[in-house]
Amino acid sequence: MYIMMAYLTNVWKLGFTRAAAILNVFWGLVATLPLLLKFLVDTLIGHYWMLLISSISYTVGLGFLSMSTPPVLAKAMGTCSEYKPECIGNGQQILFYTGLALVVIGGCGHITSWAQFASEQINEEEEEIKNGTRCCNCFGLYTVIITTIVAVIVLSYVKLWSIRFGIPAICSLVATLLFFSGSRTYKYVSPQGSPLTAFVRVFVASTTKVFYALPKDVSKLYEYENSDTEVAPHTKSLRCLDKAAIIEPSKTLEEQRKNRWRLCTVTEVEESKTIVRMIPVWLTFIFCGVVSSIGFTYFIEQLDNLNPKVGRLEFPAIVLLWFYNQAKTICNELYVYFTNSLGQSGSRKFAPAIGIVLSMISAVLCCIVAANVENRRLNVVQKHGLLDKPDETIPMTMFWLLPQFLLLAALDGLFYSSALSFFKDQSPVSIEKYLPFFIGGVYGVGILSSVLSVYIVGKISESGGKPNWFQHNLNRSRLDKYYRTLAWLSAINLVIFIVVAIFYRYKESNLQNLEAEEFIEADEPFSDDNTCCC
Repeated sequence: MYIMMAYLTNVWKLGFTRAAAILNVFWGLVATLPLLLKFLVDTLIGHYWMLLISSISYTVGLGFLSMSTPPVLAKAMGTCSEYKPECIGNGQQILFYTGLALVVIGGCGHITSWAQFASEQINEEEEEIKNGTRCCNCFGLYTVIITTIVAVIVLSYVKLWSIRFGIPAICSLVATLLFFSGSRTYKYVSPQGSPLTAFVRVFVASTTKVFYALPKDVSKLYEYENSDTEVAPHTKSLRCLDKAAIIEPSKTLEEQRKNRWRLCTVTEVEESKTIVRMIPVWLTFIFCGVVSSIGFTYFIEQLDNLNPKVGRLEFPAIVLLWFYNQAKTICNELYVYFTNSLGQSGSRKFAPAIGIVLSMISAVLCCIVAANVENRRLNVVQKHGLLDKPDETIPMTMFWLLPQFLLLAALDGLFYSSALSFFKDQSPVSIEKYLPFFIGGVYGVGILSSVLSVYIVGKISESGGKPNWFQHNLNRSRLDKYYRTLAWLSAINLVIFIVVAIFYRYKESNLQNLEAEEFIEADEPFSDDNTCCC
């Protein structure tokens, strides 16, 4: 999926902006949908059924992608069998887009449930079995990493796209059958409900009591005078939400307790306030997603026709993605080291905000470097007369793109780990397991927004009769000017975040020592509390 941009532009011959829009919608949904699926898992279907449904969806989706390539169903579809746009009929297009949608559901289902389902299978009462399971998890994790690296390198040398899609489809089918074969031995945990329901109930209850007056004495609110347990301290901000805890004098307390959509506890109200106060911080994260979206769209399109050779050695284009992943992991580890070096001092609560600032600075530098490299690429294109020859190899090594891939890795690596630490430290404990999905969702909104940003920037660029920065041909486009625009907007976003962070009311840090493994999958919401014996 990371090199799908090349398929859409080389085989379908789509304009690079349209191809990028398709993939940004794909990756945006991959990032945002897990939050909805997590709510669905906790309230209705459970982890097992989510994994089974998503595994089947993933397998069928990859199968449809393989079948959508021209040679597979050429006779049935009445089209030719060559990898040319005229050989892609309506049937292939329907299969392709349906396959993409199914892959989104499959991928998001696994992101949502696989770690939690695996932890549910551990027998917490038998330490020996538990440690053995951890060793198996560790072995499985490294097997996945090694297999992925080998498969990606091998597939990069496969030229037939039907096989590129077909091999993962077969592997996914085998994995689904293996998973299903163990169904009788799994431990099943029924859905326990979602803490997000309480957040919604607070808004519903406060809205239904919008015309009620708040009591002057906050101790009259529900839970303060009716609970022997510790209650969250009342805050004076967002007083409108306090109305959800008003006890109506016209009804008995017992009657009101039965309708939880009408009466909420002070603790639920205060937790909802905490979430609302974090919304301004969340909004500044959206633009990080916009910048991140250019990594597997426009960067890949630039990479596609650059010279892959260094001397006599020829490297697959995927090697830059390997550097990207390695740099992202290193950035995660550096952030963890920095945070742990602060110990339990009071300044530790500011470590996540510092990490987010550094990631936003990386976003600015990434766009600046990308703009300069693209400007150099366009000069080489013009010098060799390749403006109208987008399929010709450009005499410029692909390793010119390495710095912008590394800076993009710094953005993604530092951002996810620091944002997760920030919200884990500042948000209510009840929604802690949802935090990776909140962060991924906001990032996904940014990726989806990149489609709109390209459209708006393109329209503004052609004002006054000037040519649009985004042409069908990449060599005729001015992607360097778009990158500079993103650099300016990222700098403005950085300033806004700093202002919001200064005025944000921080809680005392409750973070314990972190481990880099917590953030190893920075591009996917991931949570696994299991430690590893090795």
